[in-house]
Amino acid sequence: MSCTVGRSYIIKSGDELYKIAEQQLGDGNRWREIQKPDGSPMTDNDASNLQVGQEICLPGSTTPPPSPGGNGFAGLISSQTYEAMFPNRNALYTYDSLVNATKHYPQFCNSGSDEQRKQEAAAFLANIAHETTGGWDAAPGGRFAWGLHFIEEQNPTSQYCDPSNTTYPCAPGRSYYGRGPIQLSWNYNYGQVGQALGLDLLNNPDLVKTDGEIAFRTALWFWMTPQPPKPSCHEVMTGGWTPSADDASKGRVPGFGMTINIINGGLECSIPTNDKVRDRVGFYERFTQMLGVSQGDNIYCDRMAHY
Repeated sequence: MSCTVGRSYIIKSGDELYKIAEQQLGDGNRWREIQKPDGSPMTDNDASNLQVGQEICLPGSTTPPPSPGGNGFAGLISSQTYEAMFPNRNALYTYDSLVNATKHYPQFCNSGSDEQRKQEAAAFLANIAHETTGGWDAAPGGRFAWGLHFIEEQNPTSQYCDPSNTTYPCAPGRSYYGRGPIQLSWNYNYGQVGQALGLDLLNNPDLVKTDGEIAFRTALWFWMTPQPPKPSCHEVMTGGWTPSADDASKGRVPGFGMTINIINGGLECSIPTNDKVRDRVGFYERFTQMLGVSQGDNIYCDRMAHY
């Protein structure tokens, strides 16, 4: 064992860095924290050329993080509550698919106080409900009973292919319009998320609309992963983010409104509150009420500068 920092791990047949980080560190996205024995970071090329018997070094102590056990999302929201939240959902978006997806992100709805955990659940569900809504004002059950209704963008007018992005080039004959709970769009987003999840979404973008667990995993990856200078939505909702002086001067403060800023601030924030924001907030109000928790402060983003 030659790791100078952290704990040693020996590569076995079938191992991938993402899966190792998921199992050993509790979050697959932490694979970039894994190092070589000499202390240098693992590169994308290293990740693609692992050898059985190779030693790598995991961060932290010799004890893997404990399992969340019965807490987390499934401990907050039962299948009955989920069905009441989404009575008109598409068949793709099953409760079990979502619960299985959350197992890849054990900190989701498992950080902070009980109030913060419920607020995070409500905030995540509100945003994906808005992205996939089929509701309207006079809809049966009301506008906010129609979240998770669509699995893909309706009548896309673009292939969402950016040919200038050579890191995640478009595959021939593939289109990268919005799919899944977060309406994943553009080749560079499919490529980045696919790489993090260990899936070839550039060549197989339809996985996001045909496999429920994969669909929810793409949304959770976006929710849990900071994309500097933006914090993650997870950090915002669970007390893990402290605004910098620059953020504070621009009105960026913790609360549901900040998640809107992270997801679509360029079109929905730092302007008078529009119908899209009202829709997100309406879902959030409904879900927090169903979970018996307050909405918290700063649920709008009209006074926040977007990124």
